[in-house]
Amino acid sequence: MMLPLLVTGITGVAGYHALAYFQAKYPGRVFGIRQASDPRLAGPGIVACNAEDRGGLARLFDQHGFAAVLDCAGNCNLKSCELDPAMARRINVQGVENLASEAARHRARMVHLSVDLVFSGHKDGDYVEDDPPDPVTVYGKTMVAGERVVLQADPSACILRISLPMGTSLNGHAGAIDWIGSRFRESRPATLYLDEVRTPSYTCCLNRLCEAALANGLSGVYHAGGPRRLSLYQIAQIINRVGGYDPDCLFGIPRGHAGPIPPRAGNVAMNCDKLAQALGRQPFDPWPLDDRLVPTHGHWHRERPPGEPRSPQYLVEVLAKNPRVNGRSEGVRG
Repeated sequence: MMLPLLVTGITGVAGYHALAYFQAKYPGRVFGIRQASDPRLAGPGIVACNAEDRGGLARLFDQHGFAAVLDCAGNCNLKSCELDPAMARRINVQGVENLASEAARHRARMVHLSVDLVFSGHKDGDYVEDDPPDPVTVYGKTMVAGERVVLQADPSACILRISLPMGTSLNGHAGAIDWIGSRFRESRPATLYLDEVRTPSYTCCLNRLCEAALANGLSGVYHAGGPRRLSLYQIAQIINRVGGYDPDCLFGIPRGHAGPIPPRAGNVAMNCDKLAQALGRQPFDPWPLDDRLVPTHGHWHRERPPGEPRSPQYLVEVLAKNPRVNGRSEGVRG
């Protein structure tokens, strides 16, 4: 690892857990930045600095001399990005451009997190790195543009296209687990898509992958999704049953029945063989780890076998944390 390290996007699920992991492992040598307008996260090493503020970012780099950058930032709210493309470009492109330029100026190692939604899903999954991006959303289009500015600033940078990072969130309502779980906790309906397929991963596995990418010479674009492919509806089924929530709160529809804003991608499952070959190992455990927690049919979440553990706390233990990993030693939040 090249230190000191700067982690961006620390109020998002991936960045929130990455900051905890790296600060626990390298105390006093890891810093995180959050938007100046978002005071929810504070503490040692946490700085209010907008990546869109080129001057403020430059002063921060000059002050700390960052040797590595893990960029987890970005506005991933699909509807907000559709309704305000200028905002999406300011955060997802301009902010990345400033960060990449400062990293290049300081010759800092940069790892940038992109997303599977740079694809439309029209191919029906199994996307490889050479497939041309064809996003259907403003968010996806700005993430493609962000990838380009990173590689233009530093061709040796590493871009990891991730899917859904599965972990707890700062506000208890962000990310797949907390957003879906919050609907069920409040006995409110949650409608998820039967044919939008993703490759989710535990945040602790993603933390280790980011550490490996920061420390080695990986460059260019790599797909970094988990090995298990699940629809958004199946993900919600798992959360509903494992959390012990009311099954009547879950509804599934084809994405074609969704409203026009935001547009929905289809099967954007990624083929991650290139990354596994580069690392010499599969970096992700399947989510969920236990095969018994994988839905087998559309009403699976309604089945409640006697003796099967079900509770919000159990949900955190097996879905927000990887049961194979000791959460405390990994610096995992939750």
